[in-house]
Amino acid sequence: MKIEEAIVYCLASSGRGMRAEQIPDMINRQRLFVRKDGNPVTSAQIYRIVCMYPQVFCKAEGRIMLMI
Repeated sequence: MKIEEAIVYCLASSGRGMRAEQIPDMINRQRLFVRKDGNPVTSAQIYRIVCMYPQVFCKAEGRIMLMI
């Protein structure tokens, strides 16, 4: 699974918006995405991906939500 797919999965599973710190916790705990270097996914990495896909994700009130 790609990291952006893992983020979508987390947000869809929660049914509501999540803070950027909550998403990598869920991804790392469930091993939805594993980095090539083996390090855990970070909230900074999540934020970068969210900014790259404004057609899929939106940021409001300190939470990340799905646009779709």
